[in-house]
Amino acid sequence: MFRAKVAEQPENNLFRFSLGQALFTEENFADAYEHLKYCADKKADWMVPRILLGKVCLKLNQIPDATKWLEEALQLAIIQNHEGPEAEIRELLNIS
Repeated sequence: MFRAKVAEQPENNLFRFSLGQALFTEENFADAYEHLKYCADKKADWMVPRILLGKVCLKLNQIPDATKWLEEALQLAIIQNHEGPEAEIRELLNIS
């Protein structure tokens, strides 16, 4: 469903995010990366795509990239006062 929506409106951030999230859930990490990165590039303060990008990179064993995305997400979680995501990100980064 989201593939069709993205095909119709490739510039729609929410459609791209939804597709990336669905692909992540399906463990199609390489394809998920493209759509989630698009979202992160389009909106500097969007934390969730960065968390998912970090998780994608972890699944693909791309540790330096995972760290980069998760550190960006952590800064956004702190700034935006999102305690739950902050704790999850810290756990993924293994920092306290």
